[in-house]
This record gives sequence, structure tokens and C-alpha cells, in this order.
Amino acid sequence: MITLLTTAASPDIQLTGLAGLAVNIIDALGELGVGALALLETVFPPIPSEVVLPLAGFLAQQGRMNVFLVLLTATLGGLIGAYILYYIGHRLGEERAIRWLSKLPLVDREDFEKASGWFHRHGRSAVLFGRLIPGVRSLISLPAGSARMPIASFTLFTLIGSLIWNTLLVSLGVLLGRQYHLVDQYSSWLNYAVYAAIGGVVLWLVVRRVRRARNERRARQARSRRLAAE
Repeated sequence: MITLLTTAASPDIQLTGLAGLAVNIIDALGELGVGALALLETVFPPIPSEVVLPLAGFLAQQGRMNVFLVLLTATLGGLIGAYILYYIGHRLGEERAIRWLSKLPLVDREDFEKASGWFHRHGRSAVLFGRLIPGVRSLISLPAGSARMPIASFTLFTLIGSLIWNTLLVSLGVLLGRQYHLVDQYSSWLNYAVYAAIGGVVLWLVVRRVRRARNERRARQARSRRLAAE
């Protein structure tokens, strides 16, 4: 793994389009910025780590970031974000916390319920293994806090799980940077993939919101009919 993460000299690759814009933003933020994005993604996911960390690894392979600092700041940022959700769950309780946080943009109650179900099925180990599952990893801290999981175990499992996840994603970016001839050749396809991913996420969020609004409307109509029948 150390060999994989060692920064190697290679031609400086300039990506274009949306992929290039994302790389330039992360490059400008630096390692501390990557940690800040990891913190934000844990509490409120504006940019998923699946996008940020591979690009940070790509920049590290190009010599524009320190790969070990990227891993350190991303892991610490994720831990701080996990503490925030842990405290909210501990303070408010699971149901109140879910009801409050699900009002945030781009966040749905189903996401919290999925993480909560995972925790209640698997217990404390869910904090470790849940860090490796998209859709669960960012929110597993909430039910852990409401269940009063010991903070020492929570910290240890969060650090281990987050470090494994971050190392995998950063390593993907390092490997991408090593294949600079392929990046150069298929950079336009990389942009298409980024556009498709963003479009897919937006479409999924819209469909889920519309479906939930329709279900809530049907539930209200059903309640109205029951009251009218009584």
C-alpha cells in the first residue's frame, strides 16, 4: 500500500471541462480543504467523497498534494463530522434528530432510516463496517449517538473505517494519475462520466422527492376519507 501511495514523477496532466474544474478547485483548497470537504460530506453531503478523494489522489500523484496529508486531513475531517452527528443523536434522540436533519436540502429521511436500520441490525460493528457503505457511512453516527455508544469505541471504529475508505479512494486517484497516457486519451469521456453522474444524482433526488410527496398526498387523502366515513 505504501508503494501504491508514493507520489511518482510524471507529466503534469491538465484535465478539461467539468473534471478539470473540480481538480482545480480541490487543488486550490489544498489538503486542509480536502479535510474540510470530508467534514462537510459527513454532516451534509454537498460533494461526495467518491468524487473528492480520487481527484485528491490524482493531484498527489502529480506532485501537487501530499498524499499522506490528504489521508490525514480527510480522516480527521470525517471524524469531526462524525462527532457532530454523534452529539446530535445523543442530545436529541434518534427520532427527533432524524426529523430535524431530514429537512436539510439534498437530505432525505430514508437516508437516516437506512443508516439507523444498519446500526440496529449490526450493533457497534456497524460503525466500523458502515463507513465502507455509501449512503450509510455518513449517517451511521446518528444512531450510534442516540444509542449512547461508548465514545472510545466509536472513535476507534470511525478512525479505522474512515481510513480504509479514504485509502481506497485516494489510491484509485493515484492509479489514475499513473495512467497519464490513458487520461490524456480519454479525458473527454471522463467529462461525460462526470456529467452523467451529476445528472443521475439530480434525477434521483427529484424522483425521490416527487415520489415522497405523492405518497404523503395519498396518505392525507386516505386519512380524510377515513375521517369522513366515521
